[in-house]
Amino acid sequence: MRLKNIFLSSALFVPIFAVFTAAWWLHPDRPVSGFSFSAAVDQQGVSAQAPFYSSRFASSDLEEFVHASSVTALPDGGLMAVWFAGSREGAADVQVRGARYDTETAEWDDELVLATRESTQRATQKYIRKLGNPVIALAPDNRLWLFYVSVSVGGWAGSAINAMHSDDLGKNWSAPQQLITTPFLNISTLVRNAPIFHQDGTIGLPVYHEFLGKFAEYLYISPTGNVIDKSRISRGKHSLQPTVVPMDERNAVAMLRYAGDTFHKVLASRTEDAGQTWSEPYPLDPANPNSSLAAVATPNSGLLVALNDLKDGRFRLRLMSTDSNLDFWKPLINLDESPDPEGNPFSAEAYREIIGDKFRLSSGPRREILADEFLVNLDQRVCEDTGCNFEYEYPYFIKSDDGLYHIVYSWNNTFIKHVSFNDAWLEEQL
Repeated sequence: MRLKNIFLSSALFVPIFAVFTAAWWLHPDRPVSGFSFSAAVDQQGVSAQAPFYSSRFASSDLEEFVHASSVTALPDGGLMAVWFAGSREGAADVQVRGARYDTETAEWDDELVLATRESTQRATQKYIRKLGNPVIALAPDNRLWLFYVSVSVGGWAGSAINAMHSDDLGKNWSAPQQLITTPFLNISTLVRNAPIFHQDGTIGLPVYHEFLGKFAEYLYISPTGNVIDKSRISRGKHSLQPTVVPMDERNAVAMLRYAGDTFHKVLASRTEDAGQTWSEPYPLDPANPNSSLAAVATPNSGLLVALNDLKDGRFRLRLMSTDSNLDFWKPLINLDESPDPEGNPFSAEAYREIIGDKFRLSSGPRREILADEFLVNLDQRVCEDTGCNFEYEYPYFIKSDDGLYHIVYSWNNTFIKHVSFNDAWLEEQL
């Protein structure tokens, strides 16, 4: 009887512990430092600028499927971008790769391999099936962080987030360590968009889940890389990949990819306490075809958003502006688009001519010599039995300290494209 009572007590304790642990994770009550936010804008400097807009390819491999890029600014004015590359998304040969942008030549350097399935497996002592979604960011203390997804069992719903850091701006990296994001099995947490830094050095990392639902969260990570808290941005089964934009030290907007069957619109949520609590997500005006988006703040207290504002497909990537209330939206420029307004496929011959012209516009001197080899290597990444398609997706957006905006995104699954511009160019579009 005593053994039975012990068993019953244990059986009751486990679910009670689970409930209270979940409540602690979902409702942080510890003091949270404000966002590291600077509202100072040199309007005279903006008016004195010459308008600037440029596009280049960050990647250079001609055979790999490339996707899910991110970028960060470095102290010397340069950039570092990362993405995943392999024979296809989810393949065992996928690697996390990167490249540096040289400001003197205005070109991206050769690709670097930063993480592989094997290196992650050795470091974590866990079987790793595949990698995905890398995010790179420079902290205020000049520690460079790299977060990326790995899966041991199943699909993306079984993901965990790995973290690496570099204290010499990417020359050397720590071994990857898995973040403990949930007390239960530590699965189904993915990363996609830019971290937000808090005034005390805490890293705010927007993440999302795909197991038993599709919803977004906000992780609080210590400057040493440990998860210390988290809050829930959304619930249910229809929101993914939050992009968070601070508007001041306490207020921020989160915009989310819509993965449901009702709105087909971008979703938004707000926080007034530096991410501790979030409002119920609501649909905005722009359409969203279940596709990732990215946003940054502008000097006039508005936002810039890069997105596929389409009901279906990802054949146009557009830059839009909106006010702080997210009420008024204005298309500024199509960063890339299919020549067909409906996104219909092209014959291989017609596609080769069109994409060749597009490639040369952004190749730069260093990659222009790759054009002919690229055009004879159009494969399943862009062409199917029904024809060849244009696809521009997964934008990642930052503004560097020198005032330049930077967007990187997947260009037809074949290259990572980098677009940059300044406030003077932006003023002309507004």
